[in-house]
Amino acid sequence: MRHDLHGLAANPALPADLLDRLIATADSDLAEVLARRSDLTGTQVAALARFERAAARLGREGRLTEFDQPPRPRVALALLEAGFGRPEWARVLAADPSARTREQLAACPALPPDVTHTLASDPDVTVVAELAQWATSDVAAQLATHPHAEVRRAVATNEATPGPVLAALLTGDRLPPARSCVVCDQEAIPFVHDPNCQRPDCALMPGAACDGSHESTVYTIQQMALRNPATPADAVVAFADRCPGLHNGELAARTDLPRRLYAELAGDPVPLVRAQLADSPAIDENLIRALAFDRGHDVQRRLAHHPHLPLDILADLAAGTRIGPTLLPRIASATTAEAEELAASANPNLRMLVAQRRDLPAGLRDALARDADAKVLASIAPHPGLSETRLRELVAAHGARVSAAVAANPDATASLLEELARQRPPVLKALREIARHPHATAAALHTCLTDSRARRSAAGHPALPPATIVELLDDQDWQVVQAAAANPALPHAAMYGLVP
Repeated sequence: MRHDLHGLAANPALPADLLDRLIATADSDLAEVLARRSDLTGTQVAALARFERAAARLGREGRLTEFDQPPRPRVALALLEAGFGRPEWARVLAADPSARTREQLAACPALPPDVTHTLASDPDVTVVAELAQWATSDVAAQLATHPHAEVRRAVATNEATPGPVLAALLTGDRLPPARSCVVCDQEAIPFVHDPNCQRPDCALMPGAACDGSHESTVYTIQQMALRNPATPADAVVAFADRCPGLHNGELAARTDLPRRLYAELAGDPVPLVRAQLADSPAIDENLIRALAFDRGHDVQRRLAHHPHLPLDILADLAAGTRIGPTLLPRIASATTAEAEELAASANPNLRMLVAQRRDLPAGLRDALARDADAKVLASIAPHPGLSETRLRELVAAHGARVSAAVAANPDATASLLEELARQRPPVLKALREIARHPHATAAALHTCLTDSRARRSAAGHPALPPATIVELLDDQDWQVVQAAAANPALPHAAMYGLVP
């Protein structure tokens, strides 16, 4: 692969005649990169359409719609998927000898009714299952009675499936028994798949089993139906009461259950279930407060991300839970008064969390920028609006602990970035921020080239001197070469020198 040509193909400053030359000499891989350009003419689009993958991309984007003859299957599929295809193409593809092609067709929207009927009767169950996953409600309802359990599993995932049908799939009631599944299709029953199976051609999931009742697929059908928001809540509750303890993880993720069921799930012995419950926006404040004392794995960390978390609970979690510098939903929705209260907390972790907001009032932002704790300062340093003087003071007081955060500030000046690049010993995270900063100068970028990761970003920065960009075309790192070739500051002479 010519990484320089791939970079050049993405270069926004590429001359039009050179783009034509690249298209004329492209291979399939390069054509796909060229197809991503937004400045292609109709003639150039038509020329790239000789490559299947490029044509498929252009078709999905609606830039390739006119054909003198039916397109190749992959291209026709891309057009049908994007809604630009013709019904006659779908009819041809429905009879394609490749099951993979028919399976891809089954996932396309708005297929003609006769094509849908053909696919629903396909002899390959993977094709029918794919159709079932995306079908309209009436087709999904019909396929719920399909004799193969795998098709029913796909119907259970489809949010267009009618509620009563999903309820029936959940319990198996009012449906004829399935006659086969992926296990008994290929193994003599009873059979339980060895989790440590060494057969290279085996596609069965670990633990897949069938004794004639298709139990592992039935189990998965129940999971899919419980995860499906279209499954009626009363059917879910009835299932939970009928089969207590089964699929509690799926139940905990639902948002339409009665409070008493959430309370029961909060006592599940499996921490993962309780952690799943801690994520749910449907749990009330009483349950949130109860889960705040749950020391099970990941429960408190996930609870910290709850959008309706009481602030006093957040304060407790911030004191004893590793949340990290991230913008929590409850922090993002806090009022100005609440944000000020959080910023005045004696707990630096809580101040760090509120400092993640990027829309703080200027007074509150500046107050946090005077905090004594380095992690609070690192959190607030990228906030827009901080003065250059204050950013310099942060670096002077805390050095490497805040340098990368200061370098990420969109208002960091060119001179400040140069000073950060000159720090000794170098702060590699800061160099990586500088390398992609729009205010970075040639001097700062030269220093960034000394770090292997920052070098990849710096090679594509338009402030890098043209001569340096040309030198980087011979770099040992292909990502550097590709970035340099894509750099709009690359001299035209160098561009022409790359193209055969």
